[in-house]
Amino acid sequence: MTATQRPSATVGPPHPSASGGPSASSGPAGGQARLAGRSLLRIGPVSLLIRRRAVLVAAVLTVLLLLAVVLSLSLGTPYVAPADVLRALSGAGTPYDLVVFDLRLPRVVLAAAAGAAFGVAGTLIQSVARNPLASPDVIGITQGAGLAATVALTSGMAAVLVAPTALVGGLLAAVLLFALGARHGLAAQRFVLAGVAVAFAFRALTEVVMLTADPIDGLRAQIWLIGTLAGKGWTEAAWIAGTMLVLLPVLAWAGWALNSTALDDDTARGVGLRPVARRIGLAGTGVLVAAMVTAQVGAVDFVALVAPQVARRLVRAERPPLVCAALLGALLLVLADLAGRRLFAPTQLPAGVLTAAIGGPYLIFLLLRGRRRSS
Repeated sequence: MTATQRPSATVGPPHPSASGGPSASSGPAGGQARLAGRSLLRIGPVSLLIRRRAVLVAAVLTVLLLLAVVLSLSLGTPYVAPADVLRALSGAGTPYDLVVFDLRLPRVVLAAAAGAAFGVAGTLIQSVARNPLASPDVIGITQGAGLAATVALTSGMAAVLVAPTALVGGLLAAVLLFALGARHGLAAQRFVLAGVAVAFAFRALTEVVMLTADPIDGLRAQIWLIGTLAGKGWTEAAWIAGTMLVLLPVLAWAGWALNSTALDDDTARGVGLRPVARRIGLAGTGVLVAAMVTAQVGAVDFVALVAPQVARRLVRAERPPLVCAALLGALLLVLADLAGRRLFAPTQLPAGVLTAAIGGPYLIFLLLRGRRRSS
């Protein structure tokens, strides 16, 4: 039995009892065994347990994301018809190529990349913490990056150094978090409590720095802390996409390793796993992704909190699905940025304001739902 299989799945060749009928035929690409809502795909010696509903949800989210991208490229001043947007993207050449490619596409791509990264980071952190309220903005990663960025913005540091400084701050917060929470095998409750303590400490230090800074510099820092995509584009998107590409093998492992996070340590060790090492690896990957994306777009709160849990409910899974959470995070941030640009035009609201408006009611929903369950 592997971590990706439930007790009802077989390790050997498909048996009629495993699928409720005759065994599935094997082809050049591998065989499939039908389980309850799942398919077991065999490619040579490798077996992949695929949740069919997750594939369907991912396909629907992909279509919705593409529609949101076209809508974001279309709405604005000047308005570009969706047909012209599609023609411009296809390279057919339109009078709106400058508007689509130079003014809007970089920001939309950045929103999609950042949202996907936030969704991935939130999934990894929540799975390790076993807590739907755990996210980079709750366990101190965002606050560490925010403190470093505030110091950079209020001390006259060059603008090009703000993002690297914020990244270092987020990673230092992660180091402190692991130092405080790694005892007893990075236990879930201790990990979250340590993160909350780190978050409050860094937030207090950030307020001290802002109160003692020049008002103009303090305002710049405040805008960064809210989280905005204005004035950003290809460079920031390239950093995020490059980080995700480098971490792709690790993320592929994480998607498989997440299946074991619901097991207690004794059960995990009984099936040959190393639960502590896995939790540290998953949490480390999550905080690295969170620190990188926060350094590029600022403290866009609640996307990493909301996306994994909504994706989990859509898939009806016991843990947040990694791919669906990434797609949903991208969709949320693209729509939040579009709403921020158009709701009060010509005034633009930072994307972080809109994501906070989404996250607040979601937190209330979680609290009320938890209260109903306990009662």
